[in-house]
Amino acid sequence: MTELPRIPLAGVIGHPIAHSRSPALHGFWLKRYGIKGHYIPMDVAPQDLRQALEILPKLGFVGVNVTIPHKEAVLQIADVVTDRAALIGAANTLIFRKDGRIHADNTDGAGFIANLRQNAPNWNPTAGPAAVFGAGGAARAIVAALIEVGVAEIRIANRTKPRAQALRADFGSKLHIYDWVHAPNMLEGAATVINSTSLGMSGKSEFRVPLDGLESHSLVTDLVYNPLKTGFLLEAEARGCTIVDGLGMLLHQAAPGFERWFGQRPEVDEATRQAVLAA
Repeated sequence: MTELPRIPLAGVIGHPIAHSRSPALHGFWLKRYGIKGHYIPMDVAPQDLRQALEILPKLGFVGVNVTIPHKEAVLQIADVVTDRAALIGAANTLIFRKDGRIHADNTDGAGFIANLRQNAPNWNPTAGPAAVFGAGGAARAIVAALIEVGVAEIRIANRTKPRAQALRADFGSKLHIYDWVHAPNMLEGAATVINSTSLGMSGKSEFRVPLDGLESHSLVTDLVYNPLKTGFLLEAEARGCTIVDGLGMLLHQAAPGFERWFGQRPEVDEATRQAVLAA
C-alpha cells in the first residue's frame, strides 16, 4: 500500500486566541491556491507553551504563528533565532524544521514596511523623521524596520518612559525620547507618524494626544485595524495627510510564514483584505 503524504498543518497560538483573524487569512490562501493543508487557532496557556511546541511537530505541524502573550517566551524555547527576532526580542513566526529544530523569526517589521509600500507607493522613508507612539513589542519591530530602510531619526513617546528608554538603549542614537505629555512636539517636521499603541482600538481608550502639529505631507499609519479607520487616522486624513490602516500589516506579516510552511508565496490583494474583513 502506497503511503500518502502528510497533510501540512499550521496555526496560531496565543492566550486568548478566538479573536484572531489569522485563520480566516490563511484559510483563504489555502483555498485560493488549492493547497491541501489546514491552519488552526490554538489557545495555549503560558505554562503549557513548551509542551505544546514539543508535541505539535509530531502531529504534523510545519509551523505556527505566535501572538500575545507568547512572542517573547518562544525565544527561550526555539533552537534557532534570527538576528531580527533577537534584536526585537520577540518572534511571531515559528518553523518546525525536518531536523527537529524550531526556527524563530519576526516578520512584523517586514509586514509593516510592505503595507506602507503597497498602500502609499510614494512614501519615502528618508524624507524626514519618524514619530512613533508606543514602545511595546510592535514598536520594537517597527523601529528595527525603519532603521533598516534608512530613516535617520526616530522619535518615540510612551506612557511609561522607561520602556521608551529601553528601546533607545537597544537601538541607539537614532532614537529620541519624548515625555508622553510632550508627545505632540514629535510631530513637527515628521514625515512618517505611527501609532503602535492599542489606543483607539475597539473596547480600548481613545487616542487623545493632540495632533495639531501634523503636517499635510506626512504619512500617518495606525497598527490598529479594528476599527479600520481609527479616530487617529480620521483626524490625520482631515488634516490632509496620507493615511494607511493597520490591516495590511497583518496580511503582509503572514505571507513569509505561509510560504515557508506551504511552499507558495501568497498574494496580498483586495480579495485577501475582503476575506479577512468578512471573517
